Amino acid sequence: MADPSRAVPRRPAHDRRSMLLFGGVYGAVVASAVLAALTEYGRYSRADRRYDAAWLLVTALASALAHGYAHYIADRGPRRRGQALRALADEWPLVVAMLPSVLILAGAGWGWWPTRSVEYSAFSFNIVLLFTLGLFSARSAGRRWTFAVATGMGDALIGVIVVVANAVIK
Repeated sequence: MADPSRAVPRRPAHDRRSMLLFGGVYGAVVASAVLAALTEYGRYSRADRRYDAAWLLVTALASALAHGYAHYIADRGPRRRGQALRALADEWPLVVAMLPSVLILAGAGWGWWPTRSVEYSAFSFNIVLLFTLGLFSARSAGRRWTFAVATGMGDALIGVIVVVANAVIK
């Protein structure tokens, strides 16, 4: 029988690393979903891509605010000064994970690359980001490489599902 006094100390459920990984995965999935909703076939102008980039940025900020606020009100413990701002600031990984998609769309809007089907470049980036975050998460938790790769592929599958749903719906 195991001695409970010798139990291995566990990290808190919401430590910095887990919040970074959670925000990154959440942000990449939200970015892909918003991309799928915003980009319509037949809308390829530079102005359309700048519009899509602006809305993606607004969605990133609104999602971070809503998520941070939800964490703040869900915490039923005593409140400390600045706790609400801290809860909002902790959502920065979500915004950062969405910024590459914003830049990809904005770059097309600014003429850096062709505007036609640029959303698939953003989808691809998000799928690679999801895979990388899953792999890193599993490896940093001490998992074997085979399990880590499977975790990364599972995370990437979420992005692929969004892309497939986008193709089927449109």
